[in-house]
Amino acid sequence: MSKALAKVLTDTSISKATMRDTVVMRLVEAEKALMFAVTAPQAKLLSDVAAAQEVFATRQRLGDDVIAHAHSLRIDALSRLGELLADMQKAVGGRPSKTGAAKVPVSTLAVLGIDKKTSAIAQRLAALPDSTRNAIKARETTLSEAMREHKAVEMRKRVDLPDAKYRVVYADPPWSYNDKADAGSVQTGGAAHQYPTMSMKELCELDVRSICEPDAVLFLWVTSPLLFECQPVITAWGFDYRASIVWNKDAHNMGHYVSVQHEFLLICVRGSCTPDISQRLPSVVTEKRGAHSVKPACFRSMIDTMYPHGKRIEMFARQQSDGWATYGNDVLPETA
Repeated sequence: MSKALAKVLTDTSISKATMRDTVVMRLVEAEKALMFAVTAPQAKLLSDVAAAQEVFATRQRLGDDVIAHAHSLRIDALSRLGELLADMQKAVGGRPSKTGAAKVPVSTLAVLGIDKKTSAIAQRLAALPDSTRNAIKARETTLSEAMREHKAVEMRKRVDLPDAKYRVVYADPPWSYNDKADAGSVQTGGAAHQYPTMSMKELCELDVRSICEPDAVLFLWVTSPLLFECQPVITAWGFDYRASIVWNKDAHNMGHYVSVQHEFLLICVRGSCTPDISQRLPSVVTEKRGAHSVKPACFRSMIDTMYPHGKRIEMFARQQSDGWATYGNDVLPETA
């Protein structure tokens, strides 16, 4: 910190005009320095400088243009830091993670004086398209929002609905919740932090009805907060609700109103598609909870038992299962 800035921060008699001029001067100096930053510590220092100016300008109400300038410089510095860290990681032969943030060894980060969270944020910023990064600089969106949208777009680019007709559809959509659990543990468990989510509109736009036979059945996973909100998706996909199966878990999530220990598997029908067997399986299944959002395999087995005939597809699948085509973020669709 320069002596001039230190004086501004401690001397309350200085006018806001002087404070403003000093902050602007400091930002201009940092902006020039960023053009010549060639090491990660240099970029990290400049991002810290910009962050400090942004906080100070906000608290002292020095004007939105100064705050915006500081914010924009902080994003530029973090992006530069991300580029330098990514180059450093590539130099040692590593590979970027699925999130786009390369993993620089923790020991190396410690030597550089950079924590893991800052490293991840910086590299994610650097990996974003210029248009998205500019939107963050302009404060039109946040990094978290931009990352969620970017992941969703990439997911939709990587996988397309297969060119086939299916009688049985099993879907566990990446529902988007208003409550993203940014500040604590709630019902959703922060779904957006676990995988790229999709809005109701985006899910409705998936042309699922085009891959279904005239008589078909949909098994759709949904949680309590979305039990009534999911109806437009069911309708858009060409189905009508008929019944449900309740998954009774061995553990709970802390909801806003109750301790939630269950999830719904809705049974929806297109045309006429009652089960192929006369036996009626139980509507409540008690099974242990596994990793975040992963559903027990017993439910797929139940569907196989109820509907042993016809082509079947698992949407948003995480693994390939015998006898099932797949559509999802991690599993490419099977050739029909």
